[in-house]
Amino acid sequence: MKALLSTAYWPNLHYFYYILNSENIVIESYENYHKQSYRNRTQILTANGKLDLSIPVKKLNTKELIRDVEIFYTENWQINHWRAITSAYKNSPYFEFFEKEIHYFYSKEFKFLIDYNTEQLKLILKLLKVKKDISFTTTFEKEPSNFIDLRNNIHPKIEFTEDIIVAEKLKQHYYQTFESKFPFHPNLSILDLLFNKGLETVDYLKI
Repeated sequence: MKALLSTAYWPNLHYFYYILNSENIVIESYENYHKQSYRNRTQILTANGKLDLSIPVKKLNTKELIRDVEIFYTENWQINHWRAITSAYKNSPYFEFFEKEIHYFYSKEFKFLIDYNTEQLKLILKLLKVKKDISFTTTFEKEPSNFIDLRNNIHPKIEFTEDIIVAEKLKQHYYQTFESKFPFHPNLSILDLLFNKGLETVDYLKI
């Protein structure tokens, strides 16, 4: 399987299913930026329910390429995101094992969104002891050949259940920190699975 994906902020499990089960991973770097997508948004489960965390980006020119999108740091979003993540997962089984590495992304400033997301992706693969080669597009192709085009399929407005290949896989229950308060929430950020399942994350998502 060869997968063409958009960049994503702490990608969800739908996204990571294809990361772990694809032979080749290519990240789109020449598309125009898409607002209200997972490119700068992730979802975690807190004591108050599901929460969207969004990275603010600098004011965009019309049809700005994703590779040129810069992160906006005037707002204290890093502090707010880390507080939310800590509050949500500090009591999860594996939070203390990965806390230091994850916190790095809330103590350092990255200029470009795609670089920030890519380093996160590489870290998760490293923590899971999975070796994958990640490459980037060098031009934009509307209808790429020889790849499963997932650039717009993994989106907040599209239910993951529409992807028959992964639907049953991601419905599998795993322990979640607030499961005594809420029913099982599938397809959250990779952080939810990592903090609750540790290295078993790979077994959960692999075919």
